[in-house]
Amino acid sequence: MKQGTILNRIVMLLFLLAILLYFGGAAWRSFRDPYPTVQAYAYAVDDAVEATGYLVRQETVLSGTGGIVRLIPSEGEKVAAGSTVAVLYADEASVERSNRLEALAQEAQQMSAAIAAAGSQGDQSNQNVIDAMVELRSSVEAGDFTHLENETLSFKSAVFQQALRYGNADDLTAALDSTRREIDVLRAQAAQDMGRITVGQSGIFSGQVDGYEDILTPAALEGLSPSYLDRLEGQSVHTGADALCKLITDTTWYFICPLSETDASRLLEGGTVTARFSRDWSGELDMTVEQVGEPENGQCLVVLSSSRNLAETSLLRKQTVELVFDSVTGIRVPKKAVRTELQTTTDPETEEEVTTSVTGVYVLTGAQAEFKPVEILVDDGDYYLVQASLPQVASDNQIKRAFRAGDQVIISVDELYDGKVISG
Repeated sequence: MKQGTILNRIVMLLFLLAILLYFGGAAWRSFRDPYPTVQAYAYAVDDAVEATGYLVRQETVLSGTGGIVRLIPSEGEKVAAGSTVAVLYADEASVERSNRLEALAQEAQQMSAAIAAAGSQGDQSNQNVIDAMVELRSSVEAGDFTHLENETLSFKSAVFQQALRYGNADDLTAALDSTRREIDVLRAQAAQDMGRITVGQSGIFSGQVDGYEDILTPAALEGLSPSYLDRLEGQSVHTGADALCKLITDTTWYFICPLSETDASRLLEGGTVTARFSRDWSGELDMTVEQVGEPENGQCLVVLSSSRNLAETSLLRKQTVELVFDSVTGIRVPKKAVRTELQTTTDPETEEEVTTSVTGVYVLTGAQAEFKPVEILVDDGDYYLVQASLPQVASDNQIKRAFRAGDQVIISVDELYDGKVISG
């Protein structure tokens, strides 16, 4: 065997031995440490129940026929009465004519602006081209395309203005006239093979039609039952063949779900409850309790309403949410760190000694154990949620030394007392 191979194996074995010794020593020290500590931290425990139900909105389905459909607004966008929400094309040639028409309209606008600005730019036209080109190139290199269309238009306008300054104004005017004639021809052709869908009232646009628009309506909420939702679960729902999109025409929307009688009894009609969405949309909002139905087979149908986040929830229908009845905030500590100690105090009036039991935790302060009284708020499995326990009239020193998040809590079965020195 070569000498180099032997040396390599010896080095590897020594390296492995060093690693084993390091981890072995760390484990030995952890087992030998009689006073391990954990850092206390703020925590919230929710009193919540999970519920599955449906979102209900006032929705109008918009229908139309066409070979190719182009939706204009984005999902959740607010549209005004009379707005065009969809364009219908007969075929691909119609789409190409429409795109060409838009490009020519922009080009004509740029040439008109260049002619109107002729003579007012002076020597600035060269700098305008450079600035527009630098801005466009920077956006492309950075991968930021949010303003790419506007930056491209600005660059084209600057180029037209520079061409007008160094070229013949009559040539640009002739080009503008030619562009306008082509626009007129394309518009005449487009009128024959393009249709539009407009809305008669304002609302929130949605491009998704799921078939529940005429089934789950605000008018149908009165008298619904849990069994109705059960039947709805197994019901086959279809959308119309010519349904394209829809308009949400009321800002108030609803969430309906069955709850057990026990959970439903905790809700008060006219009150509020926090609904936490986390599947298709992440967010939480306070919803008004509109209705708590009569019990049916141990369940009640609950109707909640809100006028917030309509645009963000326009695509949601069947959802599982958390209904949060209450939330308790405190400091989370392991159960085995909480102790009950007997403390003897002197009554200032009778001068008698009084022994009471005090619940608290030991905290490592410097190199000493310090007992800090706490009040248990919630039992959370292997942990307690606690808060500092202070007398009704607390001194500044008591407030300063009170238990708080960030303290190093001592976890030990060994005997501890206030002021005990803890060796490192």
